[in-house]
Amino acid sequence: MNAPEVPKPPPSPHVMNTYGRLPFALSHGQGCRVWDTEGREYLDALGGIAVNTLGHAHPRLVPALTDQIGKLIHCSNYYQAPLQEQLAARLCDLSGLTNAFFCSTGLEANEAALKIARKFGHDKGIDRPEIIVYEKAFHGRSIATLSATGNPKVQAGFGPLVEGFVRVPLNDVAAIEEAAQTRPNVVAIFLEVIQGEGGINPATVPYLQALRRLCDEHDWLLMLDEVQCGIGRTGKWFAHQWAGIQPDVMPLAKGLARACRSAQWCVAHARPACSARATTAPPSAAIRWRCAPVSRRSP
Repeated sequence: MNAPEVPKPPPSPHVMNTYGRLPFALSHGQGCRVWDTEGREYLDALGGIAVNTLGHAHPRLVPALTDQIGKLIHCSNYYQAPLQEQLAARLCDLSGLTNAFFCSTGLEANEAALKIARKFGHDKGIDRPEIIVYEKAFHGRSIATLSATGNPKVQAGFGPLVEGFVRVPLNDVAAIEEAAQTRPNVVAIFLEVIQGEGGINPATVPYLQALRRLCDEHDWLLMLDEVQCGIGRTGKWFAHQWAGIQPDVMPLAKGLARACRSAQWCVAHARPACSARATTAPPSAAIRWRCAPVSRRSP
């Protein structure tokens, strides 16, 4: 028997209609379950679009957030932040990379990756650097990350897009080899290890290993977007670790922040992160993260 149809409330005249929201509002949650304002219970299979890795009202996260907000809610990046530095050290230890740069969202982490690649190219004397990106990819909705995204539907209406991208199909080594021969301004390869919005399309282990080899041969950056597939979701800390490779740049978000957006939980040491490869550093010297850590508490 079908459930009774819920009357759809009129959309708010003050909120842009960009998401096609469902006709009910959630009021609270506990673990993997949520309740709407009418008292109906749901299994939260969306997790805030792959964000709420600890579920709702986690008994350790809530007091940690409360504790930190009671001390500092924001003090900018003009001061040292010891817990942020501890987080950066931990992430570098887990990834094998060397430094982290903190920003506010996964989109900003990906945007910073594109800037890192362009700066890397300019430092090599390339005035118009190009970045290899992928069909069906999704990296965000800013103009630059939208341009790197491989979905004409979400790009429609926002042209002209940013130039400097070379698009190839996933898991096609020959396409990368052709770009190496015909596109002398390529400076980086940028891909999701597992495409999410494009249809759950994983890069194969041999393909990732081939990309690492080609980047080493041509002095390109290998930039792996693990915003959605990182932080333990595949059984290792990062999905690329199944291939036994090391990226040069790696954006993270979603699961690392556990839904604590910096605009809401912007404590001194909780700036979501992304990192940059210094132009004088050796390969594998960059790491970029998006995260929102909270005050450290005893178990």
